[in-house]
Amino acid sequence: MDTEQLETHYREIIRNTGEDLDRDGLRDTPLRAAKAFQFLTRGYRQTLDEVVNGALFESDMDEMVLVRDIELYSMCEHHMLPFIGKAHVAYLPDGKVLGLSKIARIVDMYARRLQIQEGLTRQVADAVLQVTGAKGVGVIVEARHLCMMMRGVEKQNSCMTTSVMLGHFRSNPDTRAEFLRLVRG
Repeated sequence: MDTEQLETHYREIIRNTGEDLDRDGLRDTPLRAAKAFQFLTRGYRQTLDEVVNGALFESDMDEMVLVRDIELYSMCEHHMLPFIGKAHVAYLPDGKVLGLSKIARIVDMYARRLQIQEGLTRQVADAVLQVTGAKGVGVIVEARHLCMMMRGVEKQNSCMTTSVMLGHFRSNPDTRAEFLRLVRG
């Protein structure tokens, strides 16, 4: 992603609002905005292999592993406005466990792309399943969307929840119920 090109585009966007790019507060804004956008979309420049970095370990553990309340920041692909929330990710190991921080890193990698929440939830679940070979994966994402809060219907307290259940989380009602119970705390 070319910083200079992004800076040029941000300069044009700001100019088209009618603002004066020579005023003190805006003089360096196009460059700052370009760098911020690169940071907010860094997930495009990461791969699952790089993020996991070999942190998959042999284990006899066969009970549910759950990481709750993983904060996430993403950008709606429809309006390029942020959505902010948390993910809850669980899996049933099948001979291997994933390093704890890697689950949060997987969430971050997919969240840092232009996204819809439904897609993000699916991508995280598929990635955890692919990496771990687990017997099942459950992912719940809860988020507030600025595209609903700042524009359009302007609903300040709305929160969207999406879930994806794979393997035993989908086929076994007891596993699903345990996951949902543990997420609620």
